Amino acid sequence: MATRVARPARGPGWGNILVVGAATILLSFTLMALSFGLSPEPGRPTAMSPALLIHIGTVLPALPLGAYVLLRRKGSRLHRVLGRIWAGLMVTTAISSFWLGDGGLSFIHVFSVATLISVPLAIFWIRRGDVERHRRTMTNVYIGLVVAGLFSFAPGRLLDTWLFA
Repeated sequence: MATRVARPARGPGWGNILVVGAATILLSFTLMALSFGLSPEPGRPTAMSPALLIHIGTVLPALPLGAYVLLRRKGSRLHRVLGRIWAGLMVTTAISSFWLGDGGLSFIHVFSVATLISVPLAIFWIRRGDVERHRRTMTNVYIGLVVAGLFSFAPGRLLDTWLFA
């Protein structure tokens, strides 16, 4: 049987605003740092495409933030705010992935499609009060993020070229 949780309706507090602000600043600095000196060709710095900047700029904070949200106490206001930020980062990462590569789709885009289906589904589950399905769905999205990240280091892919060529 699903666990149901009743939540009181609350507006955003100062803590929520600070968390969102800190996440925005972190994302901005990540994007700025990434825009300098990275190149698909070793030894030749060039500017990255906006889609790649968005993709990397959202996936980098999503990795530690997702782990934090999954490992911390559930149901608190902080969990909900950070979870919303993480879900937004994941959806943005998934959408931006469709503009990466050489114009075609690859097997790694399966993770993007799964994310675009799973995140709204997880929101649906938690709004229905089905905490267990929400937890499983969001855990699977995070595992998918990690697995897709590992695949992005496969020989011949961009991250492999940047880091190991």
